Amino acid sequence: MRVATWNVNSVKQRVPRLLPWLDERRPDVVCLQETKLSDDAFAELLEKDLTARGYEVAAHGEATWNGVAILSRAGLEDVERGLAGAPGFPRPEARAVAATCGGVRIVSVYVPNGRTPDSDHYRYKLAWLASLRESVAVGPEATIVCGDMNIAPTDEDVFDPDAYVGQTHVTPPERAALAELQALGLRDVVRDRWPDERVFTYWDYRAGMFHQDLGMRIDLVLASAPVADRVRAAWVDRQARKGSGPSDHAPVIVDLDEAPDGDIGPMVPPPSAPAARRGTRKLPQSP
Repeated sequence: MRVATWNVNSVKQRVPRLLPWLDERRPDVVCLQETKLSDDAFAELLEKDLTARGYEVAAHGEATWNGVAILSRAGLEDVERGLAGAPGFPRPEARAVAATCGGVRIVSVYVPNGRTPDSDHYRYKLAWLASLRESVAVGPEATIVCGDMNIAPTDEDVFDPDAYVGQTHVTPPERAALAELQALGLRDVVRDRWPDERVFTYWDYRAGMFHQDLGMRIDLVLASAPVADRVRAAWVDRQARKGSGPSDHAPVIVDLDEAPDGDIGPMVPPPSAPAARRGTRKLPQSP
């Protein structure tokens, strides 16, 4: 079974890329984030094309912002939209959807950004992550939690830790919240497979960050042991970030039981730009 997760940053804008990508990579289960469409609008836009490709859909969206979905050709059972008891900002947002696909409980999440450390949205992010942990803790043994976590697990998951001083995504409380989620027995399968590689999933649109490979690894696939032990390949599809009209995120692809493309590396294709020396680059939003 091939499972993929992709923050598409507006599914409406990404349709010309999403459908050919589905045909090329042929994932069995796709978790989408930041769909930015209501459920009715999502169905109107994509239902015909996805049904023709054999996908069932569980969407949980809202107009303009947020939104998650699961597309599955491996069954779609026991769909749950949202997290029980999750905080809102100020109302609950469309940030999680779960379903059982091919015997695995799949949870697609779009974790709040946090905006700036010590802001109300940052505190909301930590509270939301606590609710996610509580929800996953009572789930089945075979589980995948994947999506845009908006947290880089370690300093090795950003192009330069110095560039992120004072920013969200890298603060100790955020990383501790992610570690508490993983402490349920979830393994970061990309990092497990490629412990020493430079791997990113997100690159800012501005300042040529993608072409210089100045990114972050914030899109994760976390799998419980029964699922993680089945992983035969885990990689970032950088090709989907290239060209015209891409999302600022690349898909993460994990193959269970067999790898149709082989164990082909941590990123496909690999970046050509050399790593920047520490302290030589700033984030585009930095003064």
